[in-house]
Amino acid sequence: MLKIKDLVFQVSDEDRTLGILQGITLTIPDNKFVVITGPNGGGKTTLAKAIMGIVQPTGGQILWNGTDVTGMSVTERARLGISYGFQQPPRFKGLRVRDLLALASGREDLTHDEGCQYLTKVGLCANDYIEREVDASLSGGEVKRIEIATILARKSGLMIFDEPEAGIDLWSFAKLTETFRAIHDARNATLVVISHQERIIDLADEIVMVSGGKITKQGPKDEIFPQILANTIAGCSYMSEGAAQ
Repeated sequence: MLKIKDLVFQVSDEDRTLGILQGITLTIPDNKFVVITGPNGGGKTTLAKAIMGIVQPTGGQILWNGTDVTGMSVTERARLGISYGFQQPPRFKGLRVRDLLALASGREDLTHDEGCQYLTKVGLCANDYIEREVDASLSGGEVKRIEIATILARKSGLMIFDEPEAGIDLWSFAKLTETFRAIHDARNATLVVISHQERIIDLADEIVMVSGGKITKQGPKDEIFPQILANTIAGCSYMSEGAAQ
């Protein structure tokens, strides 16, 4: 179970203090699929990075399966079974896709066929990519899908994805949604996905809307999703609100 208690993240300069997260409190039970959505600049990515340990909150507490991880490093959290997919994944010149998947899985003996299965799940033709280097020759969308494949290979208890649809073509996006559905159906991982995409939101058990550094709506998909659609149809989309993140 993931528990976030009164989480605060502030940045300051000479003139002012800006509250990016302003007292976020959230509980996500095991094996749930939760989509965090809301206007650009509302604090969604900062919240996800705080859970992973990429940014250190200035207040509050984060607990994973009863363990206080608030002060832990990214590596320590990864060892506890927390994974994170970036909006813009890093590249690794000289490292093959096969090697990256083996590292992620913790298995030096990861077979060719096993590596290919992870790539297929994210919409990549496995034989075209398994021996390629994760370098500048790959497009942003390709690197994004490879990173998602490594998260699947880790088989983490908590998988956090920051806008996984970014830079992915429609066919691969369809494969990705199938993969999310399969992970959720297996009920052996908690999924936290930041997204504005209707097809991803529609997979969720619960939707959390974040705006202005606060949770503005939270509840079952069947309750919250119709409100999002109604606001969008009315021309007052939640995505047009908020300040720069």
